Amino acid sequence: MDLGNQRASSNVQDRRGMGMVGGGLGVGGILVAIVAYFFGFDPGTALNVAEQVTAPHEMREGSKGAPADEQGQFAAKVLGSTEDVWGAVFQQSNAGYRAPTLVLYERQTGSACGTGQSAMGPFYCPGDEKLYLDLSFFRDLQARFRAPGEFARAYVIAHEVGHHVQKLTGAFRKLEAAQGRVPQAEYNRLSVRMELQADCYAGVWGHHARTGIQLNAQDIAAALNAATAIGDDRLQQQSQGRIVPESFTHGSSEQRVRWFKRGLDSGRPKDCDTFAAASL
Repeated sequence: MDLGNQRASSNVQDRRGMGMVGGGLGVGGILVAIVAYFFGFDPGTALNVAEQVTAPHEMREGSKGAPADEQGQFAAKVLGSTEDVWGAVFQQSNAGYRAPTLVLYERQTGSACGTGQSAMGPFYCPGDEKLYLDLSFFRDLQARFRAPGEFARAYVIAHEVGHHVQKLTGAFRKLEAAQGRVPQAEYNRLSVRMELQADCYAGVWGHHARTGIQLNAQDIAAALNAATAIGDDRLQQQSQGRIVPESFTHGSSEQRVRWFKRGLDSGRPKDCDTFAAASL
């Protein structure tokens, strides 16, 4: 992929080097735990991390605008591409797209959903409509998940933007309404549909952006490899030596690849309605 001519988004807050900012567990903390599991981290651990912060910290937003360093520029350009694509997609439906903010941080930071840590992986907080990313995760993506390549990294950001699209379209309310009101197994199944839809939305972005950022077959293979590497079945087999389908919260490798490809092939958000799908 080539992001050379892609504009960099200015909707970036760079908190790197600032240490702890923010704090406290917000009402969206449970959603942080859910989306943090996207990359194989225990959502219970993620939520416990957020709950450990009981005293507020001084909130410092960090510098705003596209960073100058290479990795920061990469993230800002991918975000800019998602803004261009989703802005146009929403306009086709006579709706306005409200772009999210990308927060770059190191080790830990505060959010409206509680305290985020690098160990949680990238996450989206619906409470403040921000994506949180420690760029060191890109090293983990290659070393831990065996998913190298720039488009695999772009897929990470596009998936979290997919959660933002869900916030704008009301899908997040399905999880909020179900929390604490349905059995855990049913809630897990709802979470799977939520995550697969975000995968599909990441594919929708790739479909519309592929010409501008010059995607090739190798790039697509990198993203599909990333989707395969973070399937619940693959992660459970690696971490505990067995697969427990009823505990899935993100979907199997096959499902993740299928829904990403569905969005990538069609480019139509309406094809991403995992909630209405009889089979995933």
